Amino acid sequence: MMNNKGWTKFQMAEKLACNIPNGSYVNLGIGMPELVANYVPNDREVIYQTENGLLGMGNTPEFDLEDRELINAGKKCVTAIPGACYFHHADSFTMIRGGHIDICVLGAMQVSTEGDLANWSTGQKNSIPAVGGAMDLVAGVKNIFVIMQHNTKEGQAKIVNECSFPLTGKNVVKRIYSNLAIIDVINKKLIVQELAPEISFDFLQSKTEAQLYI
Repeated sequence: MMNNKGWTKFQMAEKLACNIPNGSYVNLGIGMPELVANYVPNDREVIYQTENGLLGMGNTPEFDLEDRELINAGKKCVTAIPGACYFHHADSFTMIRGGHIDICVLGAMQVSTEGDLANWSTGQKNSIPAVGGAMDLVAGVKNIFVIMQHNTKEGQAKIVNECSFPLTGKNVVKRIYSNLAIIDVINKKLIVQELAPEISFDFLQSKTEAQLYI
């Protein structure tokens, strides 16, 4: 069974947001990555982009203030910061494919030792293809950060030697934010940068298929 140790998903999102450099243009994927928009340090300006055509996405609105015509790529209601702009879907992908986005935050099913990413399909015969814009994002964005639970609900490792699921991109992930640790992919090695409270390196390694380094 999945363990509940370490950071919550909200703490993970805040950790990630606080590590985004001032002035960055950031695309947020569907699911847990959407939470990152709620945490922008007061001394920093971060411009969040959603691929359905909004540059300047704000935090999640209060329930009674939702505008159903203002949504992100995951069809969740969002807000827009002062100076935000709207544009055609094709223009959004021109930004992505043209290398104009600094960071993309995505969820993952698996990440390999070398930074390979699998996040769109389990490869099972009856699974529904849902790659969306993920392949464009990993090909066009300068830095790919992953935010995810360290293990599956069944306790299986998601950081593996080699991905067994269909790949979204090869050698693309630069940093992993899990509930147990923050891990950088450097020269095809997984380097632990920070452990969650009460998480030891040995415990982290026991929950990880791939070899980790300090």
